[in-house]
Amino acid sequence: MLKLPAGGRLLSEILKSTHSVPYSRWFCSASAKNFLSYDKDPGPVFMRDDVQKLLRSMTRLELDRVFRKRSVRDSTVEYKFMTDEQLRQEVRQSIGRAERLLQMPPVVHVMQENPKVLSKDGALKGFSEAKMVFTDITYGIKNSKRSIVERLPDGTLREADYETRKRLNQIYFPLKGRHIRTPKMFEAGNLRKLLEAGDYEFVLDRACVQFEPYEAEYHDITATVYQHVNEHKAFDSLRSTRHFGPLTFFLAWHRLIDDLLLDMIKRDYLRNGIELIVLHNSLHQIPDSAFEGLDELKQHVLATEPALFEPEQKSVEELRQDARYLAVIEQFVAQHCTKKVQLNLALAAYREAAAERQQLAEGLRKMHGGSS
Repeated sequence: MLKLPAGGRLLSEILKSTHSVPYSRWFCSASAKNFLSYDKDPGPVFMRDDVQKLLRSMTRLELDRVFRKRSVRDSTVEYKFMTDEQLRQEVRQSIGRAERLLQMPPVVHVMQENPKVLSKDGALKGFSEAKMVFTDITYGIKNSKRSIVERLPDGTLREADYETRKRLNQIYFPLKGRHIRTPKMFEAGNLRKLLEAGDYEFVLDRACVQFEPYEAEYHDITATVYQHVNEHKAFDSLRSTRHFGPLTFFLAWHRLIDDLLLDMIKRDYLRNGIELIVLHNSLHQIPDSAFEGLDELKQHVLATEPALFEPEQKSVEELRQDARYLAVIEQFVAQHCTKKVQLNLALAAYREAAAERQQLAEGLRKMHGGSS
């Protein structure tokens, strides 16, 4: 017999047998095998300190984007008179709030469930045509630890499968925003319309509420969104959101970083380009020594924080640092990228523009009495 915790209340619930349509028949495509999936548990790698630091830096904390109005347009403006110290304190608090809002959803492996059979009682076979579910609804127990078992019509008593546990927990201890049944927005046609409209952040936010990170549905939805973002080069739509890190990790894991690297070059995010290369090499055990100068740059990006507010014009030192970034990126493109033509054209255009900026910056320094 099942022993419940002391003080627990035992609730018996009879669930009528229903023949629901399997999730894979209506979600996105006929089978989850059409999606890129993690071949092993990515959790330990994703949670490493160096990987988290790289992903946070590539996310790029931009306060105006983090605190933008997302749904309801509001033209109200609030003005405050502050001293310099009060302004600095307000900025520090805003940065702290922004960092909490940019906390990335974890990337873990799909859960493999195998409900444990507790007993088999043949005397109960045929007692009922419906299965009975028994739920311990004691307050204060974590939903993942709550005792939920089901008695099958053949007399078998076993632990409830995950879908049953999730449904019962949502009935008795509902989570805000989560529905008992999967929202229709995740059906193939509706999801496709949302992606074509560019509502990537909305879809991913809703997926985080409706599913747990270890559910197969969550993996399929996020993989679909990430691939659509990559195909349409819409990286900036997720930049400075909590989903940019998992997107970057997904692309680096599956060796699909060419378009993202191209986007970083065009936007003059060369430090992020180096961080992307470091992440890619770490995931695929590529030695940093394969690229001249990468060891030093890797130590630099891991040891320093990116500038929160970028100046309108770069200094001579910053331009020289960009030249070192560019040299390593060129080596990586030559050895590991498949879209070499587009990347090399972007690199050539960047080099030409960088040479002009370098010449201008050195001229201004000389005019102000500085040395080159």
